[in-house]
Amino acid sequence: MEIKVCGMREPENIRSLISDVNPDWMGLIFYPKSPRYVSDEYSESLKGFPVRKVGVFVNESVDEILKKVKLFDLFAIQLHGKEPIEMLAELKRKTDTELWKVISVANEINWESIAGYLPYVNKFLFDTASPNHGGTGRKFDWEVLKTYPFDKGFLLSGGLDEDSVGEIRALQKEISQLEGVDLNSKFENAPGLKNIERIVRFKEKLDHSL
Repeated sequence: MEIKVCGMREPENIRSLISDVNPDWMGLIFYPKSPRYVSDEYSESLKGFPVRKVGVFVNESVDEILKKVKLFDLFAIQLHGKEPIEMLAELKRKTDTELWKVISVANEINWESIAGYLPYVNKFLFDTASPNHGGTGRKFDWEVLKTYPFDKGFLLSGGLDEDSVGEIRALQKEISQLEGVDLNSKFENAPGLKNIERIVRFKEKLDHSL
């Protein structure tokens, strides 16, 4: 199962994450209202790390997204707002960077309403709905995912912590399209500063739960 650690920002913290955890993905948040916001001034200090970087955007313009892709050498674009299908189609035409679409979950999911994204996205990511677009520390009801009708793989996000491993593996047994997890606020000492030891323990539990 893939591990994405989101909301990273500090170079020393990132070095520790890579050496001790070696995650599959690392998320950089480019939403100015987020306490984990990564401004352009970080671009030089975040270059050269051997990890696939995912840029997280909320209702951003195509031009700004493409600018960040080059500036931060992004491997994937994660769209966390109300981006229309037409925008993803435009991004698909203009970049080879992977496209991920976040589906914010309140009580239920209208699968027909997101089917239009399928030709353009590499993954979906399901997160707990919130006005701040993530970082809630709360889980949504995973039962709604048990009717997931697509072949497309997805990541699970929203309030995951060290005690979530058993539930995650149980869900994966029912839904094989669950490819990985997205870790954020429950593994922090402060916004943008991760507790690496906590992530290490999570990964060990995940590896030993097979």
